[in-house]
Amino acid sequence: MRPMPANAALRALAELRHTRRATAALQALTEADPALAALSLWCRHRDDDDTPLAATWGDEIRYGAGFEALPLHEQIGLAGHHILHVALQHPGRMQAMVERLGPDFAPDLWQIGCDALINEALLAAGHALPRPALTLSRLMQSIGTEPDAQNLLAEWDAERLYHRLVQTGTRGGRGQNARRETAATARAHAQEQGFQPDFAPADADDSSAPDHSDTGDWRAHLARALSAGRMAGVGLGALGLRLADLPQPHTPWEVVLRRLLLRAMLQKPAPSSTRPARRWLAQAGLAVQSGAALPPWQPRLQAPQASPAIVVALDCSGSIPVEVLRRLMAEASGIARRLQARVTLLIFDEDIHSEIPLDPANWRQTLATLDLPQGGGTDFRPVLAHASHLAASVLVVLSDLDGPAGDRAPNCPVIWASPDAQPRAMPFGHVLSLAR
Repeated sequence: MRPMPANAALRALAELRHTRRATAALQALTEADPALAALSLWCRHRDDDDTPLAATWGDEIRYGAGFEALPLHEQIGLAGHHILHVALQHPGRMQAMVERLGPDFAPDLWQIGCDALINEALLAAGHALPRPALTLSRLMQSIGTEPDAQNLLAEWDAERLYHRLVQTGTRGGRGQNARRETAATARAHAQEQGFQPDFAPADADDSSAPDHSDTGDWRAHLARALSAGRMAGVGLGALGLRLADLPQPHTPWEVVLRRLLLRAMLQKPAPSSTRPARRWLAQAGLAVQSGAALPPWQPRLQAPQASPAIVVALDCSGSIPVEVLRRLMAEASGIARRLQARVTLLIFDEDIHSEIPLDPANWRQTLATLDLPQGGGTDFRPVLAHASHLAASVLVVLSDLDGPAGDRAPNCPVIWASPDAQPRAMPFGHVLSLAR
């Protein structure tokens, strides 16, 4: 069998990786946007009659019959849209959010946020998209957030934008209605702009799913592609954009909280003043038999008798979404069950309003019927003092951290959990952001 010529092999490879419908658009990308053209080489492309326009599935982009009907400049923009879905790993990150949040996850809000981020970047790079197109700046305006046009793409990534879309729209609106209103506003705006879901979460258990490059590989691909775009002086790379949505390894705050709680809850053995160590008994026995002096006293180490205690303080003047509170309490209750710990919930603003013991088995029912007062300022000092009075093993404070804490730390570790992406510094303890 004669070997295939090199140029014929390249053509065969191109036919496998590229489609007839998208060939013109992908070829035009080499001049219109070298960065997107470079990224397209790491994607798989094929025609699919079941797809209306185009869709992303893992690292594969499928082009429907409607794609051919678009003018070339819109084909280029739409192909770039899906290339960025693959490069930014939106399907894989969506699957990670599904596993992390479970039934609380809203897939349509995730896709709305991803589409808004990508379209904002493509339009800024001078590409055209089928109109109307959902953009990040207009989406932020629709939910009552004034965007910073200069730093918009550098400030928001898909995870942070998703949590912004599902949390309360105003500082005073803690209730479920306020959250639904914010999410409904985002959905209505997206529908007005013609939004249609165009990718699905990556399914790691599906043997037919395409193989996914890891996060480090795609960061390298993106760095090289943007560098090529800057050198060419056109397209996405020429803008010098700092994209916050670049895929990067990230430890969810639940994992960080779990580690901090376990470290604080592990009880160290303490010396007993009444019971000798076994080593001392053996040495003392030998000393008595030989007539030597008794060895120095060595106390036995024993586990503390008091059970550990977790105190969770909820600032009712802040804006902690119930979904975030539920995930945090799930972590705390799981650790409480494993370590046989007591869990106490404190409701406070300038003073402590309620002290509620939580049973790790039925804390969800307690939270579902919780009536939180609203309004007022914030003062952490009564909570810190009461945690010391309760002999807490660890204190978790859920707040926007806008209030006095004093300079004196309590006699237990403190975890400050804030919904802000960049929480303010506190005089002591560990500050944890719940924004992602």
